[in-house]
Amino acid sequence: MTLHPILAALRKHKAGVVLIAMQIALTLAIVCNAVFIIGQRIERVNRPTGLDESNLFLVTQQWVGAPGEDVPGGVDKLDAMQLEDLAALRQLPDVVSVAPINSMPLLDSSWNGAIATKPGDTQFRGKSVTRTTYYFSDEQVLPTLGVRLVAGRAFNAGDVVHQGFRDQRDPDIAILTKALADKLFPDGAVGKAVYLNGGNKPVTVIGVVERMQVPYAGGGDEVAWNSTLIPARLNANFARYAVRTKPGRLDDVMRAVMPALYKVNPMRVLDDDSVRSFGEIRDKAYRADLGMAILMGVVCLILLCVTAAGIVGLTSFWVGQRHRQIGVRRALGARKIDILHYFQIENLLIAGTGVVIGVLLAVGLNQWLMSHYEMTRIPVLYVLTGVLAMLAIGQAAVFVPARRASNVPPVVATRAV
Repeated sequence: MTLHPILAALRKHKAGVVLIAMQIALTLAIVCNAVFIIGQRIERVNRPTGLDESNLFLVTQQWVGAPGEDVPGGVDKLDAMQLEDLAALRQLPDVVSVAPINSMPLLDSSWNGAIATKPGDTQFRGKSVTRTTYYFSDEQVLPTLGVRLVAGRAFNAGDVVHQGFRDQRDPDIAILTKALADKLFPDGAVGKAVYLNGGNKPVTVIGVVERMQVPYAGGGDEVAWNSTLIPARLNANFARYAVRTKPGRLDDVMRAVMPALYKVNPMRVLDDDSVRSFGEIRDKAYRADLGMAILMGVVCLILLCVTAAGIVGLTSFWVGQRHRQIGVRRALGARKIDILHYFQIENLLIAGTGVVIGVLLAVGLNQWLMSHYEMTRIPVLYVLTGVLAMLAIGQAAVFVPARRASNVPPVVATRAV
């Protein structure tokens, strides 16, 4: 089969050819970028936090009428109240461990700053200084969160101090995540000194944990695990407690928390959102990402269906117009498979033109997204997969009308004579 009769027929239907080719091009450009965005969202949702997320929940509460930090003895009073809460929670049945903590991974409440290998350095350049998130807790933080220590040692009770929430003093020691430690000290961080927020006081790294994600879900991989653990209980008119339970006892312990804390001190605020499992925290953190992925997936499906329907409709229209010509070809000896191949090759030429334009549009759209949003360059694999998918959809869509055309009998050629 030569291409000449196919090209001649297409020149007689320029409007339809241009319409389908541009529809394929636009669909390819949009779908490639949409699928790439969906892939990024799914990758973000599946990003590990570094915690043992099962049997873990968070309590957030606020005291009423508590002394302020600026009142003499106020910080000590607040710390005593916090210690009472911790003792009450640790005595609950089926509680494995409890730790005070200022935030949690994916909680969207963070204390951020700079960490450097040189005193006074605050310039985010090179590898000597980078951003980090601070977690303040006590000696039970690692077993409570299920974070794995990979080097050095954990905090002990003698390391832990307490300080006001607005107290900006630097600690003596800290634990870093492996991602952060490797950035600052590729040859090993334990025993080395770091400097926080441009300060001059050396803070000794005593341990390294495998991974602990920052509280905000939207951070890129370059900062997602830049966490620093500090052995301190922060004292304010509110407090957060991370609680680990025995397997299968999470719901029972969560129900027992509010009565236990009210028994210690009724002058506090606790509501339905005050006690949340880590699963609930994760679901809330990634709700927007999942919603975006589902929405864009539906849009892609609709675009593909519309494009396939357009190909079916146009080919069916052409088959109706060429009914007699098809009969003539059959009468001259064309087989059914020849007619089928004719329409498939015709569609392949149209789709091929569309995908070439679509590749250019896809790259251009990606460049625009990169310049206006936090997007990375679309991998070639996504574009190639999109090209093959569009060509396959075109062939699948044209098959039914092409098969109907191949069943036109030779006698049709004489009916209009």
